[in-house]
Amino acid sequence: MGRYVLVVDDDRTVSDVVRRYLEQDGCRVRLSFDGPDALAAAEEEPPDLVVLDLMMPGLDGIEVCRRLRRRLPGLPVVMLTALGDEADRVAGLEVGADDYVTKPFSPRELVLRIRSVLRRAAPQDRGPTGVLRDGDLTADTDRRVAERGGQPLSLTVREFDLLAFLLANPGRAWSRAELLDRVWGWRFGDQSTVTVHVRRLREKIEDHPAQPRCIVTVWGVGYRYEPSEASR
Repeated sequence: MGRYVLVVDDDRTVSDVVRRYLEQDGCRVRLSFDGPDALAAAEEEPPDLVVLDLMMPGLDGIEVCRRLRRRLPGLPVVMLTALGDEADRVAGLEVGADDYVTKPFSPRELVLRIRSVLRRAAPQDRGPTGVLRDGDLTADTDRRVAERGGQPLSLTVREFDLLAFLLANPGRAWSRAELLDRVWGWRFGDQSTVTVHVRRLREKIEDHPAQPRCIVTVWGVGYRYEPSEASR
């Protein structure tokens, strides 16, 4: 049986196209046409991934994503957003979406994005391997579990990927374009995706996110991970 994907979109035509392409790719698909039904469906059977439209009447995609994150912190979410609405895309990333595709979109592109997120979420995904450490911060790439001070961190798929990559490559300045390529696998894309994920990750691993010690900004370039004194 293939991966189980919950598709949430009030546009039934779009939902049906997405369903057909995902089923052709071997996925098992359930359709939901509003926020409350999507939350009930995820509660009944937690999916492997959710495709979630941002703009829905009543309970919109932002609030649905927020509630899904509270119930299922590690659940991968791919958001569907309107073309050109950067503020909406950023809002989706802020509440924990792992990826987004803008409408109108190519169903093939969406399937490829979903494959990428599912592959990253799988324990067998390669990349930095083993247990990566910096002081009291650890990322176990086989179990996909991150801890700080012995306490588990609630990270999205992309947040974990970003943390593991930075822990594995400390001391080097990475541009946003390089991080988009190395962590997301995108050669082209909205670099604000990286900015939002760095901000969210800082909130979870830094003592003072507004004055970060670990993930520092390299002005005019991007970001650099600075290992703690204990790890040097």
